[in-house]
Amino acid sequence: MITTLLKLVPAATRKKLKQMLLDLVQSSFEPEMICDRLTCNGAVLQDTRYSNTVSFYHRERIRIGENVFIWHYTILDGTGGITIGEGCQIGAWVGIFTHSSHLAIRLYGSHYREVPEDEKKGYAVGPVRIGKYTFIGPRSIIMPGVTVGKGCLVSAGSFLHTDIPDFAIVEGNPAKVVGDTRRLDARYLKKDENLQRWYDEWQQEAPEPLSCKPGLDARD
Repeated sequence: MITTLLKLVPAATRKKLKQMLLDLVQSSFEPEMICDRLTCNGAVLQDTRYSNTVSFYHRERIRIGENVFIWHYTILDGTGGITIGEGCQIGAWVGIFTHSSHLAIRLYGSHYREVPEDEKKGYAVGPVRIGKYTFIGPRSIIMPGVTVGKGCLVSAGSFLHTDIPDFAIVEGNPAKVVGDTRRLDARYLKKDENLQRWYDEWQQEAPEPLSCKPGLDARD
């Protein structure tokens, strides 16, 4: 019946309706930046933005600070707990992982899904913490148990499997420290007193809690 009715509609109108439908479908899946309830206690972060394409796993174990920006197609695996400090910016296609089943899948074989996460042997779990005002470049990977200091710059495509000190510039696979952001910033700070005051301000604030929920230890 629908086909018969469509035949009664002028060709030009059918074409226009088809394009409108395609535009509607496309707009439904277009990445966009949104704000939502991100902290464990349900508080609304007024100045935090993240993409509607960000994938949250164990969202209840992920703590995100104010003024945070998380771009498109990033994965946040909260199994072991993630803390993202105030002012961090996380690029597109970033993976932050707090668990790995690289051992457990062989130990359990086809019975892998029968055992709860918190009972699996060889199921490595470790919290990830990212300090304030750190930039994580696109397509970077952060592995379980890693702490990234405050004020860091992680270059695009970096692979982090060990802790990164405050104000480090890192790059590569595996990521290595190649510089210090304070030297990079100095050229701008010395020319503007306001910038220097704001730069000092966020470093003097009290440190945030390590995590919203204690991370789980790696299992033997």
